Amino acid sequence: MAIHDRINEKSPWTDITEGNKIYEAATSRDFCTGEWRTSTPIWDDEKCRQCLLCAPVCPDSSIPVRKGERMDFDYMHCKGCGICAKVCPFGAIYMREGKNEKIF
Repeated sequence: MAIHDRINEKSPWTDITEGNKIYEAATSRDFCTGEWRTSTPIWDDEKCRQCLLCAPVCPDSSIPVRKGERMDFDYMHCKGCGICAKVCPFGAIYMREGKNEKIF
C-alpha cells in the first residue's frame, strides 16, 4: 500500500510526513490538483495552429499531445498558472476567472 493511500484527514499526526510530503515516485496522477485552480485556461481550437508551444511549458503536463496535436486541457491536474496563455502566439488560450464547474 502506497503512503498516499494510508494518509488522510483522520490520520494521527505521527503518521503524517513532514510538510505532508510524498516521498514515493510516480504519484502525481493520483492527486486532483486542479481543485487548487482559481483561474481556468480555455482553449479555442479554431484559433489554435497546433504549434505546440504551450505543451512543453506547462509545469503540470496538463496539455496532452496525441499524434502530434494538442488536445484539450487535463483540468484534473491543471493549476491555472496561465503560462500556456502567455506563450500562445495565436490567442488560442485565454484565462477565465474561477473554476470551470463542468469539470468537477
